[in-house]
Amino acid sequence: MQDSELDALIDAGTHALGIRIDPSWRQEIRASLAVTLRFAALVEAHNLPDEAEPAPVFRA
Repeated sequence: MQDSELDALIDAGTHALGIRIDPSWRQEIRASLAVTLRFAALVEAHNLPDEAEPAPVFRA
């Protein structure tokens, strides 16, 4: 994803959440978002069989 596309996502997210970010943070936010999107693509690419069941929820 291009920097301009990541910046558009950052701008949309901060606008939707009503938060402001320090402009000096943009590079780090962009890098973190790029990594997160790459991980999401890996998860999305993994096909689960129809009979797959979600893991139970454990509470301490």
